[in-house]
Amino acid sequence: MGSRTALVEDLMERFPHVPREAVFKEDLLRGGVAFDDSALSDNEDGDVKPKSYFIFSFDHGTLPELGEAALRRPPEEIILTGGPYDLRRTVVSVRVNPSSPYRVAAGEDGVLGLYLDGKRISDVGVPPMPEYYRHTLASGKSVMEVAPTIQWGYLIYLTVFRVCQYFGAKEECQYCDINHNWRQHKAAGRPYTGVKDVEEVLEALEIIDRYDTAKASTAYTLTGGAITSKVAGRDEADFYGHYAKAIEERFPGRWIGKVVAQALPRDDVQRFKDYGVQIYHPNYEVWDRRLFELYCPGKERYVGRDEWHKRILDSAEIFGARNVIPNFVAGVEMAEPFGFTTVDEAIESTTEGLRFFMSHGITPRFTTWCPEPTTPLGKANPQGAPLEYHIRLLEAYRSTMEDFGLSSPPGYGPPGPGNAVFSVSSFMDSLPANEEASAV
Repeated sequence: MGSRTALVEDLMERFPHVPREAVFKEDLLRGGVAFDDSALSDNEDGDVKPKSYFIFSFDHGTLPELGEAALRRPPEEIILTGGPYDLRRTVVSVRVNPSSPYRVAAGEDGVLGLYLDGKRISDVGVPPMPEYYRHTLASGKSVMEVAPTIQWGYLIYLTVFRVCQYFGAKEECQYCDINHNWRQHKAAGRPYTGVKDVEEVLEALEIIDRYDTAKASTAYTLTGGAITSKVAGRDEADFYGHYAKAIEERFPGRWIGKVVAQALPRDDVQRFKDYGVQIYHPNYEVWDRRLFELYCPGKERYVGRDEWHKRILDSAEIFGARNVIPNFVAGVEMAEPFGFTTVDEAIESTTEGLRFFMSHGITPRFTTWCPEPTTPLGKANPQGAPLEYHIRLLEAYRSTMEDFGLSSPPGYGPPGPGNAVFSVSSFMDSLPANEEASAV
């Protein structure tokens, strides 16, 4: 193609039913973006909400490799608008890559823009520092450390267990850097609480509730690493569930409660429901059997792919199919040396998984794979999956939803280009806007 611009424009022309905003968003998510020093934040002392590193690094380099961006964090997210492609408002999670062909920088007029191949392609908006980030807990911890918000303030992300008990090469998911991210933040001397105290979580939520007068925060997610034994004397369902119970008792009905955990047995899933969780995310990661066994060795060893899927279907009987939303990591299907070698094969496999779950009324969602360099798949595939894969996945995803008469899942904000706030993939940007989904 000769240039990144030519590739992007070719895909927009070939797939006109995929919003042009989603093409740029997927490219930024899969390959990252560089930041000029003029576009970095002043961390928690400035007017821009900084990147919180809420669970994974989502960067294409380690902190020592990011230069000034490791000292002055980039913004949590950016918004793209306007430019020669007349982009509608598009929220994109920030994934830093100093060598990316995309760069955020201030123009001569001081206004931030996104540049590709040296040409300004859109205006860039950055999230303002929320008032609740300016207040600390009694312990001195920041709200950003305990209860950061993402998706332009829509979602409170509560990573209450910052490491994973699937540990080492024989157990860790091959694309996941949760354990490394913990290590690098501790090595850098940054605050990064391993197990968050439930009372501190409630205190942080109290601050958010008090100062979020516009009620922009609508949902919270409880998540963290897998628990194969116990943490603080609790098994996985009880550990994550007891936070939900405390939140729902203190703030009944204030937020949509979601939990990301393993696919657990029916009785454990029932505990989540009893604790007040409304949406359950038992992520299946990758559909293909061989790739699941290779890429998720701990999950295969402790649970197994077939049992994992059975538990997902069982959980729909407890939460209702619409409220079971398993994630997969879009792009790892094509990771060398084991992944599919053509986009056709990868899309066929992933669509098979979508059809399996959607035929049961369950609507998966996906996160666009960021090949973090400390992971085995990231090291072997620094460029990630081809952009064409991601664009065709958006097309296949929407088509499969339409085949089964499903609409956008709850707890993700409004769908549609120009409306969506979900920032780590474009699936919500690519779905049609509708009144029902916009209301949740």
